[in-house]
Amino acid sequence: MTKTPALIVAATAVAMAQSSYLGAPRQLTHGGQNAEAYWAPDGKRIIFQTTRPPYGCDQIFVMNADGSDQHLVSTGKGVTTCGYFLPDNKHIIYASTHLAGDACPAPADRSKGYVWSVYSSFDIFLATDDGKIEKRLTDTSGYDAEGTINFKSGQIVYTSLASGDLDLWTMRPDGSQKKQLTKTTGYDGGPVFSRDGKKLTWRANHPKTPQDMDRYKSLLADNLTAPMKMELFVADADGGNAKQITNYGCASFAPTFTPDGKKILFSSNKQECDSRRFELYLINVDGTGLEQVTKFGGFTAFPEFSPDGKSIVFASDRDAKSTYEFNIFTAPWSVRNLP
Repeated sequence: MTKTPALIVAATAVAMAQSSYLGAPRQLTHGGQNAEAYWAPDGKRIIFQTTRPPYGCDQIFVMNADGSDQHLVSTGKGVTTCGYFLPDNKHIIYASTHLAGDACPAPADRSKGYVWSVYSSFDIFLATDDGKIEKRLTDTSGYDAEGTINFKSGQIVYTSLASGDLDLWTMRPDGSQKKQLTKTTGYDGGPVFSRDGKKLTWRANHPKTPQDMDRYKSLLADNLTAPMKMELFVADADGGNAKQITNYGCASFAPTFTPDGKKILFSSNKQECDSRRFELYLINVDGTGLEQVTKFGGFTAFPEFSPDGKSIVFASDRDAKSTYEFNIFTAPWSVRNLP
């Protein structure tokens, strides 16, 4: 059958939106704001945060890898972020403000520009995978969130204001052995280990000028931070030998190692700084060999490889039906192109 011009255009558009790395995306959620989706260690489930009725702000949900059985596992109170499975596949961690009150906390004051709230009431909790909280893992007076876990070592890495600045810390799954990893003034966040537990990557904003430093400290005093100037760093798992691997002057974030630990997949608006257009990119751990992975034309971020390395999960406004709708997708990662 001969294709009509409209079908040819549509097929071309689809092809252009893909890359040599990704197969056809599969949409798992439909409507609302869904983000930060991460695999269970057996690859059969995904934990993610979502704002959807009846909740007025983000809560933590779990679903099967095909998008079925989406259900609440946080308390439904306060606001939450950054859910992650433990290696035993039976427990999760996430950050929540529910101890400070049932209601959603006040949103960030956007009169100060595009800023994120780093609520002082955020703490990290350990829970069963069906939502029963077993332990509060952090109890500082400031922000504790953005935790991820290395499935091999069980080590948790997270962002904390315990030092008076937004630094990276590690701890054991029971909350013991807390250790500060970064000490440069500025925001360090979104950390993740390589699969072998030997390396760490994260996003950071370390102010370089007195004016930028004053703004950073002023925002932090109001429990805010500005996310639109972020670069990526790589270090040893203990924070040693830290190296900045991007220098785009834009917002690069949500880095994750490829299964072999040789490259990093991340999101950036480097092609249009200060815009909401974020695509996925691949880069060597030394900062060389940058490749663009997606060309969706909107917001795409928070990628993570499945445990078997054959797929990724990510959040995107691809095919969104309304403004600020973000959904969770999975897509095959081409085995022939695995680094």
